Amino acid sequence: MVKDADITHSKMELELRRGVIVLAALSQLKSEQYGYSLRQALREKGMDIEEGTLYPLLRRLEKQGLLTSEWRVGEGPPRRYYHLSPDGKRLYLKLAKTWRALGAVMDDLIGEGTVR
Repeated sequence: MVKDADITHSKMELELRRGVIVLAALSQLKSEQYGYSLRQALREKGMDIEEGTLYPLLRRLEKQGLLTSEWRVGEGPPRRYYHLSPDGKRLYLKLAKTWRALGAVMDDLIGEGTVR
């Protein structure tokens, strides 16, 4: 039974993380970042995102007009830098407001009961 509970926990935790990954990425793109620096910034704050998840997400958000990007060549390899577009900034502010409201509700719900 414990093994089943561990598997269920892992799956549910993954679902929770998937639900916040867009907001997490947008929150760190208030200043421009390239993919690896974004991944590191998220990891340092406790949100570890695999490359195979992050890069498709960045491409999708850019295609949706929420990010803009540009290639830069300097010291080291060429890098694509991303930052929020005006639409991305507006969406980020709305999602952050929604997150805060949901967080407050969830804090109340979780704080109310105990599991026996």
